[in-house]
Amino acid sequence: MGKIVAIVNQKGGVGKTTTCVNLTAALTEAGKRVLLCDFDPQANATSGMGVDKTVSKGIYEVVIGDVPADHAIVQTRWGDVLPSNKALAGAGVELIALEQRESLLRKALASVRDMYDFIFIDCPPSLELLTLNALCAADSVLVPVQGEYYALEGLSDLMNTIRLVRRSLNTKLELEGVLLTMFDGRTNLALQVAEEVKHYFPGNVYATVVPRNVRLSEAPSHGKPIAAYDRTSRGAEAYTALAAEFLKRQTH
Repeated sequence: MGKIVAIVNQKGGVGKTTTCVNLTAALTEAGKRVLLCDFDPQANATSGMGVDKTVSKGIYEVVIGDVPADHAIVQTRWGDVLPSNKALAGAGVELIALEQRESLLRKALASVRDMYDFIFIDCPPSLELLTLNALCAADSVLVPVQGEYYALEGLSDLMNTIRLVRRSLNTKLELEGVLLTMFDGRTNLALQVAEEVKHYFPGNVYATVVPRNVRLSEAPSHGKPIAAYDRTSRGAEAYTALAAEFLKRQTH
């Protein structure tokens, strides 16, 4: 049965989508069966994997409509995608009226879970109902944290939410790990933030850090993961290393 990992941080611009796309691609390249579920209405992970975000069938139609999840999956060279589209933007409001509204994504993914080793959920930058659905569907949470001044702001809110979900909705939810992103090791500030994050999450911070890298920010506009856009870049090397570290942790 595939492991479901939600990539969550309610702060925007911390590298959630970049991590989701490139970790999916790196693990696919390592021979794993991986599904990227784009649960963010902005649909950046969808286009980052080279999938048209105007698709008529996506995760919205699976969760709110009656489209089976396997009918909405799009296959790419870098992993399978359950795409998002702009219809998902209204889903937060529509979900409120539905029964068991926080577990609709879990039900949607249950039917395809056995087809994959890993399913990654790219979450929106908020702690609202879409993210709550992702936390209820997931086995674990991967938290990207920017190596900058405001990095720790809001992390206590996120951990609080995870604790509440674990208590009442998903007792098996665990912390997969914390990833330092957009990291510039030349600055004292970045090193200070890294120390604080390690202090805050002892034993849960990945040794791999993702550097601030121009090629990494260019790749999405070409609809490709970084390994397909520029395999020799520091960003590509970082995500290959992260995939290896991620897999190593699965065996412990």
